[in-house]
Amino acid sequence: MTRHFENEIHRLKNMILHLTAMVEDSLEKSVKAVINRDSSVVENIKAIDIAIDSYEVEVEEECLKILALHQPVATDLRFVVAVLKINNDLERIGDLSVNIAKRIKYFAPYADRQVPFDINKMLTITTLMVKDASDALVAWDANKAKHVLVTDNEVDAIHKEAYKEIQRLLKEESEAVPYYISLLSVSKNLERIADHATNIAEDIIYMVSGEIIRHQGSDE
Repeated sequence: MTRHFENEIHRLKNMILHLTAMVEDSLEKSVKAVINRDSSVVENIKAIDIAIDSYEVEVEEECLKILALHQPVATDLRFVVAVLKINNDLERIGDLSVNIAKRIKYFAPYADRQVPFDINKMLTITTLMVKDASDALVAWDANKAKHVLVTDNEVDAIHKEAYKEIQRLLKEESEAVPYYISLLSVSKNLERIADHATNIAEDIIYMVSGEIIRHQGSDE
């Protein structure tokens, strides 16, 4: 490996870690906004997302440049391919964080209504999944990445509970339709963020071990 190639790989590592930090920041702000029902941070989250979108393009261009100029093999090739895929999932998490923040304004008129599912647990688990995936990427830790895959089942279960309960309430409390639809949207976006964190974890496992585990099922 030439010194120039080493520098390019090192630069790419720093870029994907920087993007991960930006995405974590956006998600954390969205989660806090939901908990506090604070829609004042929406514009800030949108601004972060614009920066994420721009940086995602830079990371992709860097990956393609390395592939074209250096034709990496073995571990280096797996790393670049994994970064290309992780890059896309991170950008989508940023988009979904914005989607969550946009729904908060619909909560204000319904301050007296309870959330009919364990949204705090869902917020906590989803945020932790993204953080664990990020930590696994930093440490090249396949075991931590595998833990993310298992945790995804908890988020799926809460979302199914939310869907069932909100479907029932929509029939009984038609005057609160905007509130319940917004809650369901938050739940769905959190479930999708968890799916993207799972994708990242799978790509980390591939990057570290060369093992492709997609479509193997949760038991595996």
